[in-house]
Amino acid sequence: MALVRKLQMIHLETVSRHTEADCTYSFVTDDQGKRLLQLDTYGSSERQIPGKKSQSIRFSPEALDQLRVILRELS
Repeated sequence: MALVRKLQMIHLETVSRHTEADCTYSFVTDDQGKRLLQLDTYGSSERQIPGKKSQSIRFSPEALDQLRVILRELS
């Protein structure tokens, strides 16, 4: 699992094709009582164990603030 505290933009040289995956989200509370957003992705149907959780990413409140700004730029 990864805890994201800061987001940094980079420019990709090439864009690779990704397979689709299911994603769920949860709100969790850390040891200091801060609410975090957690995203979990699940394996594709081609994986050895289809539907198994693949990755978990938690966003700190500071990273969520950055994500809000980034999402506004997309609009």
